[in-house]
Amino acid sequence: MSVPATKFFWRALPIIVAIAFAYATVLAKLSNDWWTDENYSHGLLIPFIIGYILWAGRDKFAAARSNASVWLGGAAVAIALLALWAGVAGAELYTQRMSLVLLLAGIVVYFWGVQLFKLILIPLFLLILAIPIPAIIFNKIAFPLQLFASRCAVWSMQTLGIPVLRQGNVIELKPLNSFATKKLEVVEACSGIRSLMTLITLAVVFAYFTHPNSDPDHPKTRFYGMLRSVIIVLSAIPIAIVTNALRVSGTGVLAHYYGTQIADGFFHSFSGWVVYIVAFLMLFGVGWLLDRFRPKSSSVEKKRDSTDSNSRLNSTQKVISVEGTE
Repeated sequence: MSVPATKFFWRALPIIVAIAFAYATVLAKLSNDWWTDENYSHGLLIPFIIGYILWAGRDKFAAARSNASVWLGGAAVAIALLALWAGVAGAELYTQRMSLVLLLAGIVVYFWGVQLFKLILIPLFLLILAIPIPAIIFNKIAFPLQLFASRCAVWSMQTLGIPVLRQGNVIELKPLNSFATKKLEVVEACSGIRSLMTLITLAVVFAYFTHPNSDPDHPKTRFYGMLRSVIIVLSAIPIAIVTNALRVSGTGVLAHYYGTQIADGFFHSFSGWVVYIVAFLMLFGVGWLLDRFRPKSSSVEKKRDSTDSNSRLNSTQKVISVEGTE
């Protein structure tokens, strides 16, 4: 380790210790939620993904122009600490956790400026996606997804001629060789919000690592790269909803032929993994289709023009040599 790197480490160490002390309880509760809440279990991988992104882009960060913004960064840090105090006073975990994201952003702006802050937007966004949203918002999203999955399952079963009745998110059907009707409830875990949160995070990572290199001499490539990333992330929403609806529909059809116990058996866990694989393949397909419309960079165009000019020059030389021979 060089002397400047050592000095930088000792300067950063007090800040790291101060953040760890101020947010010790927040980080402990967040880690516990990642471990116990299956809706946000992908959060366990987020620190490693962020660490890899920062390590892979270390050269780009080092080459970025450092233009510290003391006032802007200091204001962000002050607001973050105020939000932490308000969150603790009001027992609001989401406010406390979001204040950590704002604090990290403020520190980066304070020491290195806005230019470097733009380069870490993706790691900060991934951290936001790993923070559990408030329960009132979560329920506002989860319950409509439950109803949508229930409607899709009932429509699929009725299309196949299976008699079924839906009451809210409860599906009542009569399995074969059974004299009594059974109820199949589309619970919160089957709403699809779990796969939705995970797939959006996966879409951000996929769009980041497959982002095409922007050519500064060709503004179309820069616009294409940004548009491609936005489309990939937004496409994760309908993909997650549709694949989960197919999963619930398949469960309902199988419940008619093999009984409602299949909803809690091996098929339930296995279908969950299948849904993730199918959703990722569909996400990959969206990226593949977008790459078909990728504009050619200026370097490719220059190379093609150079090749064309060389071929024309060779043709001219051949004509001159033939005429000279004659």
